[in-house]
Amino acid sequence: MKDASRFLSYFSRRPKEYALGFGTMTLSAVLFLAMPRIVRQVLESLEKDPSLRRIALSCGAILTLAAGDAILFFFTRRILIGASRDIEFEMREDLFAHLLRLPPRWHRKSRVGDVMSRAVNDLSAVRMMMGPGIMQAANTLVVGTIAVTLMALTSPALTLVALAILPFVAVSTQVMGKITHRRFTSIQEFFSEISASAQENLSGARLVRAFAREATEERRFDAKNRELRRRNLWLARLNALYFPTLQALVGTGFAAVLWVGGRKILSGELTVPRYVEFNLYLVELVWPAIALGWVVNLWQRGSASWNRMAELWAAEPLAEETDAGPLPGGMLEVNHLTFAYDGGTPVLRDISLCLPPGMTIALVGRTGAGKSTFLNLLLRLEEPPFGAIRIGGRDVREIPLPLLRRALVAVPQETFLFSDTLAANIAIGRPDATRQDVERVALEAGLGPDLATFPKGLDTVVGERGITLSGGQKQRTALARALLADSPFLVLDDAFSSIDTQTEASILEAVKARAGTRTTFLVSHRLSTIQHADLVIVLEKGRVAETGTHDELLRAGGLYAELAERQRLSDEVEAA
Repeated sequence: MKDASRFLSYFSRRPKEYALGFGTMTLSAVLFLAMPRIVRQVLESLEKDPSLRRIALSCGAILTLAAGDAILFFFTRRILIGASRDIEFEMREDLFAHLLRLPPRWHRKSRVGDVMSRAVNDLSAVRMMMGPGIMQAANTLVVGTIAVTLMALTSPALTLVALAILPFVAVSTQVMGKITHRRFTSIQEFFSEISASAQENLSGARLVRAFAREATEERRFDAKNRELRRRNLWLARLNALYFPTLQALVGTGFAAVLWVGGRKILSGELTVPRYVEFNLYLVELVWPAIALGWVVNLWQRGSASWNRMAELWAAEPLAEETDAGPLPGGMLEVNHLTFAYDGGTPVLRDISLCLPPGMTIALVGRTGAGKSTFLNLLLRLEEPPFGAIRIGGRDVREIPLPLLRRALVAVPQETFLFSDTLAANIAIGRPDATRQDVERVALEAGLGPDLATFPKGLDTVVGERGITLSGGQKQRTALARALLADSPFLVLDDAFSSIDTQTEASILEAVKARAGTRTTFLVSHRLSTIQHADLVIVLEKGRVAETGTHDELLRAGGLYAELAERQRLSDEVEAA
C-alpha cells in the first residue's frame, strides 16, 4: 500500500474509539461463544437427572447471552462504522483542500472526470475497507482465536481435523486477493476514463449538438460502458466462484469432523455432549470463515483505491503561506526575463521593462509571441526565475501567493462562473462587499441593461458555469468581479472579445476613471482596446520588438503598424 503512514494517521487520531469498539467486540464474542458450553452442560445433566426446569434455566441463560451479544455488537458497529464515517469525512476534507492547493500546471494536465472518480468512487471503497472491512477482519480474528482455543480444550484431535482445511482456504484467498486487486484497479482506472468522457460531453453539450455529434458520442460511450460492464462481470464471476468454494471447504471440514468424531464416540473416547459442543463451536466459525472472503474482497478493492488516491496525495502542493500584510504595489520591474517550459526552447527572451504604477499597458503580438506566458509569469501561474520580476522592489517569488493573488486580479478570455447568484459571483473576491458596491461595479462593467431583463436582478442564479448568460454577459460579470477587488494590478487578457466596441469603450473609461495608482494590462487584438493604453509593448518571438504609444508606433511604420493594418482590413471585411 502506497503512503501507508498517511493512511494510518487517520486511525491514530481516534485511539479511544477503536479501543472501545474492539473491547465491545471482544465481550460480544465471549458471550457468543459461551453458549456451546451451556448446551454441553445441560446435555450432560440430562443424562444423570432429566429436568424440564434445568432446560428452561439453560434456555433463559442462552437468551440472556444472546441479548447481551446483540447489544454489544450494536455498539461495536455503531462505534467502528461511525469512526470510519468520521475518517471518510476528514479524508474528503483533506483531499479537497489538497486539490485546491495544487499548482495550475497539475490541473491542466489532469482530467476532471478522473480526479472526481478518485475523490468519490475510490474514497467510498477506502471507507468500506476502513469500516466494515476492519470490523469484520477483527471479528473474524477474535471469534476465530477464542473458538479454536475452546475447540482445542474440548477435543484436540477433532480440532486438528477441522483446521486441516485452513491451508486450502489460505491458498484460495491469496490467489483470489491478488486477482481481485489487479482487476479492481483496472476497473477503477477504466471508470475514471468513462467518467472523464462523460464529463467532457456534458461540459461540451452545446458543441456536441452544434456538430450533430449526439449519435457518435452515444456510440463511443456505449462501447466504453460495455467494456466496463465486461470487466465488472468478470470480477463478479470470480467472487461468485470464491464463496461457494469456501462453503465447500467448510462442508468438507464438517464431514471430516463427523467421520472422526463419530468413530471416537463409538469407541468411547468422546461423549455426545462434548461432540455437540465442538460442532457448535465449528458452526460459529462458519460465518467468520465465509466472511473472510468478503473481507479480502473489501481490502483488495480498498487498497487498490487507496493507491489511486495516493497518486493525488503525491502531487506536490503549493507551499502554505500567510495572507497577512500589505498588498504589494508600486513599480513593476522586469529584469532580463528569459523563460522556457520544461527546459524547452525559450518562449520569452531577455525582456527588461520598468513600468511605474497607474499606467495602462497593452501587450500586442502575433499568436505565440509570448503574451500569455508573460502574464502567467506575472501572476505566478508559472514560476519565473528569481530576480526576473519585482513589484515595489520585491521579488514576486518572495511575495506570499495569497497576497500576490489579491494584488493581481486577472480577467481571462474564458470566464468561469459558479452556479450561484450574479451578486455572489461578482463578490467572490470580496465576500464582505456591500450591496451598493456590487451594484456600482455591475453598472461600471456594463451590466445595467442586462440586470433589468434578469428575473431577480443581481439575485438571479446564473447556472453551472454561467450557462444562462451570453458570452458578453459572462465577460462583463468577470469584469465587475475584477473591479470590485480594487487591486493594485488589473490584468485583462482579451477580456472584451465578446463585448461590442461601444460597451467596451464605456467600461474602459470607467476603469481608467477609478484607476488611481492601479496598473492595468490589456491583451487584445482590437485597435479600439489598444488605443486606451498609455504604453504599447509589441512582442515578437518572445522578445520586445517595439514600445510606445498607439500613435507613435503607427507613425514608426514597424511591426505594430503592420498588425494594426491587418486588423483594420479584417474589420472592414467583416463589416462588408
